[in-house]
Amino acid sequence: MAGKGFVRELRIHRKTLKDKIQEKARESVTAVLPVMVIVLILSFVIAPLSPEIMVEFIIGAVLVIIGMAFFSLGAEVSMTPMGERVGGSLVKTKKLWFIIGTGFILGIIITISEPDLQVLAQQVPSVPNMVLILSVAAGVGIFLAVALMRILFGFALAPLLIVFYVIIFLLAMLVPGDFLAVAFDSGGVTTGPMTVPFIMALGVGISSIRNDRHAEDDSFGLVALCSIGPILAVLLLSLIYQTEGCFSSERSGSIVNSVEVGQLFLGAIPEYIKEIGLSLLPITVFFGLFQIFSLKLERRTLSKILIGLVYTYIGLVLFLTGANVGFIPAGNALGTVLASLPYAWILVPLGMLIGYFIVKAEPAVYVLMKQVEELTDGAISGKAMQISLSIGVAASVGLSMIRVLTGISILWFLIPGYAIALGLTFLVPKIFTAIAFDSGGVASGPMTATFLLPLAQGGCIAVGGDVVRDAFGVVAMVAMTPLITIQILGVLYMKKEAQSAGRTPGMEYQTDMMELFAEYGDDEIIEF
Repeated sequence: MAGKGFVRELRIHRKTLKDKIQEKARESVTAVLPVMVIVLILSFVIAPLSPEIMVEFIIGAVLVIIGMAFFSLGAEVSMTPMGERVGGSLVKTKKLWFIIGTGFILGIIITISEPDLQVLAQQVPSVPNMVLILSVAAGVGIFLAVALMRILFGFALAPLLIVFYVIIFLLAMLVPGDFLAVAFDSGGVTTGPMTVPFIMALGVGISSIRNDRHAEDDSFGLVALCSIGPILAVLLLSLIYQTEGCFSSERSGSIVNSVEVGQLFLGAIPEYIKEIGLSLLPITVFFGLFQIFSLKLERRTLSKILIGLVYTYIGLVLFLTGANVGFIPAGNALGTVLASLPYAWILVPLGMLIGYFIVKAEPAVYVLMKQVEELTDGAISGKAMQISLSIGVAASVGLSMIRVLTGISILWFLIPGYAIALGLTFLVPKIFTAIAFDSGGVASGPMTATFLLPLAQGGCIAVGGDVVRDAFGVVAMVAMTPLITIQILGVLYMKKEAQSAGRTPGMEYQTDMMELFAEYGDDEIIEF
């Protein structure tokens, strides 16, 4: 019966789904095409790439476009509704221990399900992979539980962030240099396309049970807190294992003809079919248990979610195949060639240009933008969010390339960067703080790991630098700068609203701005 319902639902919504796919496809093309054009222009003008790498890149870009379209549709239809319903169901139990315990377990499950975590584990060979994975997963689980308690009890986000980041940087002073960048990268790596849609939707579901005016706004901040757990976990492991990082460059073998190119991609697809299947299984089983014992959704709704899971599965398989097989070699080769030029400094502005556009190709970015627009009733537009994120990522990539060329320690960038970000929390509406720190985890996704990081690694090899110390940390930098740019967006928004209301920017906003963001200007996002 369930199978018939699934087929019936698929037929009923065939046209709607077709229109949705076309819409998502246009968004994906718009996101990926600029990066393709930049790479192609560079390859024909100043940075010649081998024919096999070019072909791999183009095929990879096509797969990324198709994969993004399917994933974003799947996340909208399945991952988001699943998270919202699970969150609402948890709160209805009215048992704090059950909510916190389930949040902890769920944090572990979705982190283990994150494909990018395997990449992180391979970069720290002296620590057993399972030890690292479970430690990072436990870190996410603990901080997801903390994030849920914050929503339930109305704790302000900014003080929590300040306390935890102070602890992080104090620990960072004791960590071996080879381990430092990998530790900060872990925060961005583990909040990827599997984690973000579900966690953000979970926050919406948890907050929906409250009837105060601040509830919806308090749904932001879960990703921000969950990004802290992996950093602390890896820093603590470094104190125990005293390990050093290592690096192995992954390059494709020599390709002779088009058949071998096809075999390269076709050979990788089964691996990702298995990997994504194993990643989605725990979340699906978890949701299934909630459906059986608590949710009891009607067949039509359940069929929609199942259809969405299929789209999510297809999208992630295609996206990761294209990104890992096609983008990693291209990014590595491009960085090597550019840094080998007599004017190696060109790596900085070109890196910034690529960073500006590549954030649009991050799958989870669209999830965040959509939720922000919906929960703020359009007061914070997706376009403004997109521009702010792009500027932030461009700045972070530029700073990362300076690190590659000079060997400056990442702490010289992270400490003042986070100091500025945390200082801004006292000046902006609190919703901008929550969104900004969520954006940091969202922006540093698979595209950063598969293109920007190889770009930095290739450049570092060309200039003879220490790859682990100087190239790693790109993910951390990408996760940091949106914290500043999104909050600056909040400052500009406050000034604009104040001026439009006939008040000076320094006045307390009491009229229209207060109606929109009165709650965000308090010491807390929500009332205790």
